[in-house]
Amino acid sequence: MSDLSTAQKDQLMSDLKRVLADAEALLHATADDTGEEVTRLRSRVTATLSQAKTGLIEAQAAVVDKAKVAAKATDEYVHDNPWKSIGIAAGVGLLVGALIGRR
Repeated sequence: MSDLSTAQKDQLMSDLKRVLADAEALLHATADDTGEEVTRLRSRVTATLSQAKTGLIEAQAAVVDKAKVAAKATDEYVHDNPWKSIGIAAGVGLLVGALIGRR
């Protein structure tokens, strides 16, 4: 999957806002009417939820792809620079140990 563009992120947020608006409209309509209007609103909510779910699935896939790329880059760096990586890890461990020991 490719990265989400700004337009796609904006569209996803718009879809989520529509879901909330449609859900509120459904709740208001259900309180007073139980006829054709409720059926139409339920159908709108279902369609909007479907679009939002698709967008969220795409966003999740993009995040997973980015995490895999970062993990692979980290793995390659550690294999290319093992002693530097050990030094960095030891320094971070020493720092964390010092912070924990201050309590």
